[in-house]
Amino acid sequence: MQYDTIILGAGAAGMMCAAHTGGRTLVIDHAKAPGEKIRISGGGRCNFTNLYAEPANYLSQNPHFCKSAMARYTQWDFIDLIGRHGIAWHEKTLGQLFCDGSARQIVSMLIEELQKAGADLWLNTSLSGLRHADGQFHLELDREGQRVSLACANLVLASGGKSIPKMGATGLAYDIARQFGLRLTETRPALVPFTFSDERFKPMAGVSLPARLSNDRASFDEALLFTHRGLSGPAVLQMSSYWREGEEIRVNLVPDISLFELLRDQRQTSGAKALTTELARHLPSRLVDHLAPELGITGNLADQSDTALRQITDRLSDWSLTPSGTEGYRTAEVTLGGIDTDGLSSKTMEAASFPGLFAIGEAVDVTGWLGGYNFQWAWASGHAAGQAIAQRV
Repeated sequence: MQYDTIILGAGAAGMMCAAHTGGRTLVIDHAKAPGEKIRISGGGRCNFTNLYAEPANYLSQNPHFCKSAMARYTQWDFIDLIGRHGIAWHEKTLGQLFCDGSARQIVSMLIEELQKAGADLWLNTSLSGLRHADGQFHLELDREGQRVSLACANLVLASGGKSIPKMGATGLAYDIARQFGLRLTETRPALVPFTFSDERFKPMAGVSLPARLSNDRASFDEALLFTHRGLSGPAVLQMSSYWREGEEIRVNLVPDISLFELLRDQRQTSGAKALTTELARHLPSRLVDHLAPELGITGNLADQSDTALRQITDRLSDWSLTPSGTEGYRTAEVTLGGIDTDGLSSKTMEAASFPGLFAIGEAVDVTGWLGGYNFQWAWASGHAAGQAIAQRV
């Protein structure tokens, strides 16, 4: 059976690509349903893009690679698309956009768009063999207990990375990229919680507060959450993309207040109060109790000299921690790294050394921040590849 284009992966990038390729297009996926990552994202409401998405919000060995695709398909283009489908949405903090209803609305929209473009969608379908001969890609598929042989001129790798293997992530795109001579950059879990081997934060599991996490490469002001195994929350997930094993992170637990001045002023009017009591006005009490032995927080406010208060507040605003590791691909929202962008066209997503082979979405070495950025890259890269294919079929 002959197709113009076969897309491996019915996720965000793959379905967006299929909506624009034209010709005879087939999307295949081994899952039972398309867009599973879309369905679970944003607490089931899908954080589908970000108002402030721009190339500076993405990590890649080539930071310029994403510019072309993102300039030609912006967040405003996707907002216009969901508007045409009557999907209501709202903005949360930091430009994050969510469906008012269910993430399933985005999946349904993409299915409708690809079907409107004439593309077919095969689920419960696995790739068992792939080769290239006579200018065609030849695929062997297992579908509903049957072996099916297909051929196509254009093959699109849209099967994502290694994150969340329980949802079927396998790294298939990387294996195929290697098969056809494309290089890979180092891959690692990203947007993932930190772990600490000593379970030091287990007594504080569930405590959260605004914080600033930083290292020499990045800084993020968002929520921090203590867990049984370590640290999570938006600030931690963001920082994980910029962290390497063995490195310290710095945590400012009071990023928005001048705690030293507040305590010094309070000492004049409420000196008889315990220092822990006063600190608990500005920080969660369980956190204060946990840190008190480590920071030497004892006595009343009146007992504290300026030097003592300064030492305590400096520690609270510059708390150095060294995670043991991360939760890994099991809970990582995305994979950092992937197919090397040096081997791809930034305008078309096509492999320079292997015409007809395209790579899009999470499979590529372009990783966005938390907050809708990775979906925007999926839309932009899928659109870029789809448009390029449409011009030749």
